[in-house]
Amino acid sequence: MGLGSNGWGGGCMPSPWARTTADDADVIPLRDTIPSRTFPAITYTLIAVNVALFVFELSLGPGLEKLFRVFGVVPAYFTVAKVAAEVPLEWKVIPLFTSMFLHGGWLHLIGNMWTLWIFGDNVEDRLGHIRYLLFYLGCGVLSALVHIFTNPGSPVPTIGASGAIAGVMGAYFILYPRARVVTLIIIVFFVEIIEIPAVVYLGFWFLIQFLNGSVTILAGGAQFGGVAWWAHVGGFVAGAFIVRFLVPRLGGRPWKRGPGFIILR
Repeated sequence: MGLGSNGWGGGCMPSPWARTTADDADVIPLRDTIPSRTFPAITYTLIAVNVALFVFELSLGPGLEKLFRVFGVVPAYFTVAKVAAEVPLEWKVIPLFTSMFLHGGWLHLIGNMWTLWIFGDNVEDRLGHIRYLLFYLGCGVLSALVHIFTNPGSPVPTIGASGAIAGVMGAYFILYPRARVVTLIIIVFFVEIIEIPAVVYLGFWFLIQFLNGSVTILAGGAQFGGVAWWAHVGGFVAGAFIVRFLVPRLGGRPWKRGPGFIILR
């Protein structure tokens, strides 16, 4: 989404929706196979807030450009000395949080919220509501910092919940190693619904992000398709790492693997 006459291009962290497209093939997640034991209040609240803010965005018209510039993450505010000196500290910190609640279009929003709906309820179930919320926000901030580090000097505002949701996916990868993802496969006229092991599904998604991120580095930092690949990588790694400390000591208490998840004793 262009940001108008100032010459900046708008950027977004597109959905970590693990849709994989290769020529005429689509792989789209539908749901996972692990039921949640508790009501995912935070996950549903996050979805509702994101949708409400997107509706608000639609009402802004030309003012949307300013919203993205103010509340999106702009790497240049952190890495370009002359620019950084002119931006108050609070307007560097605040966008680290607000950017993860803004989206650049309906597909961006739907893809992110669909992914959060699939994987978020189970992670919230394991972490508890408050820890899950703090975890989500923390992964979003860390993913934004990774984006800044890998795109120094960029004046492009970056928005989207995908970094935080990638963290949720990383946590799911650790907590539910035997879960499966019910997936829609579309290859030209062939349509099939199959179950794919979550570790394979999420592992493949992570590999795609990493490989594309590596290509952007080799290309001198250019973001292909406006995708913040390293924000996805950073969020996923942060989630997989941090969750080990938030679930009551995965390595410090006896546990066993259930049919699709880890049971703590």
